[in-house]
Amino acid sequence: MKPLRIVFMGTPEFAVGILDAILKDNKHEVVGVITAADKPAGRGQKIKYSAVKEYALEKGLRLLQPTNLKSEEFLSELQSLNANLQVVVAFRMLPAVVWQMPELGTFNLHASLLPNYRGAAPINWAIINGETKTGVTTFFIDDKIDTGAMILSKEIAISEKENAGELHDRLMELGSGAVVETLDLISTGKVTTTIQHDTDDIKTAYKLDRENCKIDFSQDIHTIYNLIRGLSPYPTAYCTFKDGEEEWNVKMYDVEKELEVHNLASGTVLTTKKEMKIAINGGFLKVISLQFPGKKKMLTQELLNGMSFSEQTIVL
Repeated sequence: MKPLRIVFMGTPEFAVGILDAILKDNKHEVVGVITAADKPAGRGQKIKYSAVKEYALEKGLRLLQPTNLKSEEFLSELQSLNANLQVVVAFRMLPAVVWQMPELGTFNLHASLLPNYRGAAPINWAIINGETKTGVTTFFIDDKIDTGAMILSKEIAISEKENAGELHDRLMELGSGAVVETLDLISTGKVTTTIQHDTDDIKTAYKLDRENCKIDFSQDIHTIYNLIRGLSPYPTAYCTFKDGEEEWNVKMYDVEKELEVHNLASGTVLTTKKEMKIAINGGFLKVISLQFPGKKKMLTQELLNGMSFSEQTIVL
């Protein structure tokens, strides 16, 4: 077994789970961690550390936060770590001078069954598109995004009621095992790879933005239901509630499907003192939790305790 000196690159909570698994495996040395630079966040614009930085500081790991991955200063620091392998999980695109640096290469963990769902939001899009399975893939990085030679992949089923947050946590656990197994293959010289082949029906994990997070109530019940759970709890699907002259942009977190034939216009809102339903093509969406502007996320019943809607209320 060849001892591995690893530089780990990552930013969000998903990457923390993988880094933690590498340390707990305790077979290889993590000589450095690279994460995003600190930046202000929230209303107070307080400086926020990435989840990976928080973890690296807690574990006393050597930490680098470059703003320019091609700068001579950063490349010199990276070289001085004398790593023979780099592991990347949810970081950013690397220049060739970085991913080609270590003797054994640089591999990435991606939260999909490649070549499907290359891109920024694979967990969300698998649910949004109504997939019944997904997984994780490790692959050696090349000069494009998520296109490199695959090392191994692991598959997992998606339940019909699962949201993106729940799938995220299960894929983090699955990915932890995949990365540890990939490290073993590399260190023992047993790694083999499979080239990715593009086909016309490959699905893409597009970056999420305000446009593709908006609910279109002209679509059918299954499409809308999958969008809401695929964006919950983050970044969250949203719509506009309209009651007379008042309008609110509302985040939708949890809904249930009720398949039923009706003759109501799509977007019609029905409320009682405890319940809210939205009529759409194919049935009703029962709203379980949501967030109005200026309020915290709450159960629908909590909202209806202090807020009432007229019979003319619709969602757009």
